[in-house]
Amino acid sequence: MYTKRKFPLRGMVKWTRRDIYIFIIIGAIPVFMYKGLGFYWLHLPWLPIGVVGTAVAFIVSFKNNASYDRLWEARKIYGGIVNSSRSFTLMINNFITNKHAKNPLSEGELFKIRKEMVLRHVAWMTSLRHALRQHKPWEVSKMHKSDKEYMSKIEVKEWKYSLEQELEGYVSESEKKEILSKKNKQTACLNLQSRHLEKLRHDGLIEDFRHMEMQNMLTEFFTLQGKVERIKNFPYPRQFATLNYLFVWIFIILLPLGMMHEFEEIGKTVVHAIQEHMKVHTSPIHDVVEFVGNYFIWFTVPFTVIVSWIFHTMERIGETTENPFEGNANDIPITTMSRGIEIDIRQMINDDPDLIPAPIESQFDIQM
Repeated sequence: MYTKRKFPLRGMVKWTRRDIYIFIIIGAIPVFMYKGLGFYWLHLPWLPIGVVGTAVAFIVSFKNNASYDRLWEARKIYGGIVNSSRSFTLMINNFITNKHAKNPLSEGELFKIRKEMVLRHVAWMTSLRHALRQHKPWEVSKMHKSDKEYMSKIEVKEWKYSLEQELEGYVSESEKKEILSKKNKQTACLNLQSRHLEKLRHDGLIEDFRHMEMQNMLTEFFTLQGKVERIKNFPYPRQFATLNYLFVWIFIILLPLGMMHEFEEIGKTVVHAIQEHMKVHTSPIHDVVEFVGNYFIWFTVPFTVIVSWIFHTMERIGETTENPFEGNANDIPITTMSRGIEIDIRQMINDDPDLIPAPIESQFDIQM
C-alpha cells in the first residue's frame, strides 16, 4: 500500500499507457473515415451516447464502492488480528504461572513456554499471509501486463520464499512437518496452540477459567481467519465485473461517433463567428481560421482519450481493489503488519532484542 499521501499521477499514466494508445486509435479511426474518406453518415446523436455514459458512470461507481468496501473490511479484520494478538500475548504473559502447577517451573522454563506460544502465533500469521497471497483465477496482478510491469521491481516475500522457509525457527521440526502436511496450514497452527494450552492446563500451569479465556482467544483467531478467507476465496461477482468491463468498452467505442459531429459543428460556428466579427473574407487570417474550422473535428481524438481514460481508469481501479490480498501496490500490507505484530508481542514477553527482526521497510513508497 502506498505510504505517500501525494497521488502518483505519473505512475498512473504509465500504468495505463497501453490503454491510452488504444483510446487514440479508437478516436482517430472514425474521424479519419468521416473527414478523410467522406463517410458523412458515420456519426451518432449525442443524446443516446450521453445516456449510456450516465448508466456506465453509475455502474462503475457501484463497483468501486463495493471494491472499496472489500478493501476496508479486510483492513478492519487485520486490525482485529493486531489487537487480538496483543491481548493473547498479555494472557500468555500473565496466565501461565506456577500458582496451580503440579511441578513448578523456573522463570526461565516459563519464559521458554511463553516464547514458544508467541512464536507459534507468528507461525499462524505467516501461514495465513501465505494463504492469502496465493493466486486465484480471478485476480489480475499476475495476468495484466501493466500490473506485472508495475510490480516487477517490488519484492513480495510470500512469492519469493516458501512457507517452509519462513516457518524455520518459529516452530519445531515436528510441528512444521505437521503444519505443512495439512491443507489449511493456518488452522493447523491454531490446533497446535489449542493442544499446547490443554497440556498446560493438565500440568496446572493454567487454571480452568484462564484456560477457557485463552481458548476463546483462539476461537477469535479462527473467526478473523475465516473472515479474510471469505474475502480471498469469494470474488466480486463475475457477472457484475464482466458486464461492467463490457459496458465501459461499449461506451468508449461509441464516444467518438457522438463527438465527431459535435466538434464539426463547433468548428463551423467558430469560423462563422470570427469571420463576422473580423469582417475579413480574403486574407491569410481567413485561411488560418478556415483551416482550423475545417479540421476542428480532430479535437474529437484528444477529448475521446480524456473521457475514455477517466472511465476506464476508474474501472481498472475498482478491478485492482476488489481483491485486497493478492499483492498489488494498493492492497492491504499484510506482510508489514504481520512483522509489526511480531515485534510487538515478542517485546511484550521481553524476548532478546537481538533476536527480534527489524520492521519491513517500504519499497518505492509501497508497503507490502
